[in-house]
Amino acid sequence: MRISLVSEHASPVAVVGGVDAGGQNVYVAGLASALAAAGATVTVHTRRDDPTLPRYQPLGAGITVHHVDAGPAAPLAKDELLPYMGAFAADLARDWARRPPQAVHANFWMSGLASVTAARSHPVPVLLTYHASGVEKRRQQGSRDTSPSQRIAIERWLATAVDRVVATTEAERAVLCRQGVAPTQVRVIPCGVDGERFCVHGDRWPARTTRPRLVVVSRLVERKGIGNVITALAGLPDAELLVAGGPPQGLLQEDPEAVRLTELAARTGVGDRVELLGAVDRHRVPSLLRSADVVVCCPWYEPFGLVAVEAMACGRPVLATAVGGLAETVQHGVTGLLVPPRRPDAIAASLRRLLAEPATRAAMGAAGARRAQRYTWTAVAAELLAEIGRLRGAANEERAPAMPGKPAATAELAVSEDAR
Repeated sequence: MRISLVSEHASPVAVVGGVDAGGQNVYVAGLASALAAAGATVTVHTRRDDPTLPRYQPLGAGITVHHVDAGPAAPLAKDELLPYMGAFAADLARDWARRPPQAVHANFWMSGLASVTAARSHPVPVLLTYHASGVEKRRQQGSRDTSPSQRIAIERWLATAVDRVVATTEAERAVLCRQGVAPTQVRVIPCGVDGERFCVHGDRWPARTTRPRLVVVSRLVERKGIGNVITALAGLPDAELLVAGGPPQGLLQEDPEAVRLTELAARTGVGDRVELLGAVDRHRVPSLLRSADVVVCCPWYEPFGLVAVEAMACGRPVLATAVGGLAETVQHGVTGLLVPPRRPDAIAASLRRLLAEPATRAAMGAAGARRAQRYTWTAVAAELLAEIGRLRGAANEERAPAMPGKPAATAELAVSEDAR
């Protein structure tokens, strides 16, 4: 089967840890590999952000990355990409005319918009995973939300325009249904973890000091709650905190969030116990997670929380906020502890407990390793392929109507003049 994975801003070949490079990149790369291993021929369509990138780039057996020409061939924040989705859809349509896919899985709302538009010329089942909710982002960030003003309306329309919405957790499914998406339109298929790479046995990096070690792996954006963890560190006088993510270490002084976190650490008196590692090669992440006494995941909201599952696969206990998918993947008192978001005091209290109880940490780590076995990319790919088979078998299923009041010619027509 020929499957197109559309991921306009999150390339599977990008370095993870940048402002817009995180869990979605890992998801697309892992899913592509698992689908190919199951016998599918996979093309990942992502926006060209470097003029030196080839138009088509092999990424392992059965996988090709198609660098789509849409906007300048330069890095752009994902919130700036909507005006280029018309060009993205046109390039998709040209590619699909030459090599028609048998199914399309769009990742993120703008990919959904481009995919639905391109699929009008090449009828094919389109599945969509949002990876994040515009409504939830607006609720959390308010006026600081930099999403295009049309995002929420387009996300709602897309739920009717695609053939199936793929949620990664029951919590996400509930959010979508509260927003008016028909329950029958949503299928829950979780994210996966590479069990060969993320496992209990293996090396640990960096070398341990005598201090208890906490590890955060995250994009450096405020809503990921890293600042809350740094503030909590003041109540843990013996512990050190390693934070992986952001630009390369030599460029951290140019990153506004890295600068903010560094200043916060100094202001709270823990600057000597916080180390920002910058971008860490994906192949080193398992070693980093295994080096931790506790892996900390404390975002203000999180659709899934892939790092928590990867940490559990490495046999590490997880301290996480009880939000979104984290409240499902992390079993409170079994594989880790859950705390309310934005509560440094609760983070500190729970970490004090875990650091004081080595036997509890060991038991939670072992339980986490067992639980992580249910989140395999092989299982995820099998579920997605089964859903695609059901959609392809429904020959008389009607496609959804065009966006009310909007011509259906190109995705670019969905962009208001003030966004250009």
